[in-house]
Amino acid sequence: MAAETERGAEAPGSPAACYRELSQFAAVTRAALGAAAEGQTFLLHAECSRPDLPRRRLLRFSRHYSLWRDGDGGLAVSRAALSAEIHNQLLSQDSPTGQHRAVLSCCPRQGHELLEVWDSSGRSHSVDLTALGKHGEVYTEGRAPSPHPPPTTQVRAAQPVVPVPALCPAGLWHPLPVPGPFACLAWSRSETQLLYVAEKSWPKPQSPCPWDVPGAARPVEEDEDEEGEQFLYREDWGEALGTRSVPVLCVLDMEGSSVSVLEGVPEHLSPGQALWSPGDTGVLFVGWWHEPFRLGLSACSNRRSGIFHLDLGSGHCELLSAEHRAACSPRLSPDGRRLLYLEGCLGGPHRQCLRLRMLTWQTRQTVTVLDVVQEPMEAFAGLYGEALPPRCWAADSRRAVLGTPQRSRTDLLLVDTEVATVTNLTAGSPEGCWELLTLQWDLLVATCSAPNRPPSLVVSALPPAGRELPLCWVPVEDTPTVPGVTWKTLTVRPPCSGQSPAAHGTQAFEALLLSPLDGAAPHPLVVCPHGGPHAVFDARWRPSMAALCRLGFAVLLVNYRGSLGFGQASISSLLSCVGVQDVEDTQLAVEQALRSEPLDPHRLALLAGSHGAFIALHLLAREPERYQACALRSPVSNLPALLGTSDIPDWRYTSLGLPYSFERVPRAEEVAAMLQRSPIAQAAQVRTPVLLCVGARDRRVSPTQALELYRVLRARGVPARLLWYPEGGHALAGVETEADVFRNCARWLLRHLGQPRRDGTAPCTHGGPAAVPAPR
Repeated sequence: MAAETERGAEAPGSPAACYRELSQFAAVTRAALGAAAEGQTFLLHAECSRPDLPRRRLLRFSRHYSLWRDGDGGLAVSRAALSAEIHNQLLSQDSPTGQHRAVLSCCPRQGHELLEVWDSSGRSHSVDLTALGKHGEVYTEGRAPSPHPPPTTQVRAAQPVVPVPALCPAGLWHPLPVPGPFACLAWSRSETQLLYVAEKSWPKPQSPCPWDVPGAARPVEEDEDEEGEQFLYREDWGEALGTRSVPVLCVLDMEGSSVSVLEGVPEHLSPGQALWSPGDTGVLFVGWWHEPFRLGLSACSNRRSGIFHLDLGSGHCELLSAEHRAACSPRLSPDGRRLLYLEGCLGGPHRQCLRLRMLTWQTRQTVTVLDVVQEPMEAFAGLYGEALPPRCWAADSRRAVLGTPQRSRTDLLLVDTEVATVTNLTAGSPEGCWELLTLQWDLLVATCSAPNRPPSLVVSALPPAGRELPLCWVPVEDTPTVPGVTWKTLTVRPPCSGQSPAAHGTQAFEALLLSPLDGAAPHPLVVCPHGGPHAVFDARWRPSMAALCRLGFAVLLVNYRGSLGFGQASISSLLSCVGVQDVEDTQLAVEQALRSEPLDPHRLALLAGSHGAFIALHLLAREPERYQACALRSPVSNLPALLGTSDIPDWRYTSLGLPYSFERVPRAEEVAAMLQRSPIAQAAQVRTPVLLCVGARDRRVSPTQALELYRVLRARGVPARLLWYPEGGHALAGVETEADVFRNCARWLLRHLGQPRRDGTAPCTHGGPAAVPAPR
């Protein structure tokens, strides 16, 4: 683990001190409502998390509230109990009536997974899933944070439950929440069965056999077919899903405390996101095709998948959605008559504008409620989220509420599924990011935040149809704005260019500008193009960005053309134009900000990751004297080298407008075109000091990309530093890793741009070349 060890790193006003202060605001990761008694009284259970930096772990805790709803629809809220820490919990889910709670936990000593059921009387059921041996590990990605066992144990760490920006205080490289594709914990309507997804049970690795010793006798009963299976390669689902290979649907029957693995799922499918069908007679699930081989699934909504129904009586498995599409996130209405889900196209951009589809259960007829939006309208710019909220239906089984990027905001939209209308419930609010946690009994529970305001927990009562606006939000845990930070949205209109398709050449895009409130202008500017590339920097709380403002920097978050939230035409415009259009857009946003805002044009830096780092490296080569510092995470620098190392090799073709097929092998002219678009080909023009942060276990962008770039820069005398995180993946996630990455990036910027002064005098720069330690 690379670490900052210089004295004074924790001094007041230092990067470490600013980060520590601003990362302590809790994020609400889950919420559930329960009816406390007859009438209009409800209990609200919220699960929260925040980094515990001194202990290098994620602190998880619960909060409880009482809600009262009067006859006029007004709400009152009070704290019902003190906060309590949550230990070793991997998954949890309340039953439909709110009378039971299922909890999947990990026993730290044995490493066993326990599935328990709790009610008002205490624990009613407890099943040791590991001891039963019916399946492997339960899938928990996107659901529960790691219990952080001691390093000497063999207990696995669960994947994060909360949206990535909440778990990653840096918030630089994952602008949108990315839910896990498989995990679920679903109650039957009778509340007697629990449905979940786990890894298929595989034979345990055998210890060396006696016949491996010369002269030893070989047992006659040994199965010849199992010989040599210990090292058989099994595909997985790529970055962040390295332990996910063959998922199976599992059911816990609480009446007999028995566990069964459901049969009938076609062998060419990997099931996930399961729920019970009406009447508990079957199971609905999302099935991903995994033949002829698996492509990376994390943050990729373009993989072939469908909504299936497995009839538990007959064993028949029926495809409910379209044959050659990407479908996910099924949500059944309260009356069991309608099924909502998201649908996208196969191939092309990994993230794209999606359709909202609805299936009528009795007739099996499917209609499109909301279609793909090519050009954003004032009231609606399209759907871009990878998942619908777990509980999104109103009590009338007609309306649904969902969250999605709308340009540089994430808003809550109310959809009337019968007339296909959309009402933006949060447009115009001072908060730029809204996320729905649950919708039960027409009570909305959500969080809202802004670049200068940490997340607040709020509730509202959903009025009858047609009278939803204005919606009155009542704060449950209100968080004040952070002093010293202001923000605004800049609209950038590119000139006509021959580089982009004519139909898309002049689309407007946006950038978010965060600025220090005090201090002497002009401010030094840190430029951040997002990764993805099909993602978006929405106007949410990012502790690292606020910390940079506290250190005296202005920050420009650029949503270049190709970002989510601006229509499918904008997304498609980037295909075949990577390394050109995205680079030009970023520089255009910088120039506009310099003209219109009190910024110092002589103190500019780049801070980005993944494809954003790809853009930044192009800018360093194009403008060798323009930027004084650059800090990058998991950079893409050599496109053809990714063909054999990335879990998403298809993107290398798609990004250049080339077709992809599973059996395809690269041709010489295609490799040449990829190399021509690669920053490594222009590395000779780079003069700016570069900090590189990489994870040794990155499956999306091989860390050898950064190592190659690091060596080239050093050979050419460019100040460079490489931080190598042995356990890090593409996200460089984890409390300690994220803090270390931010601290090193901030100190790198301060070192090469000079400490911003608050008295209007010239900055104090640090002379001499940057240290160039060898990678670990």
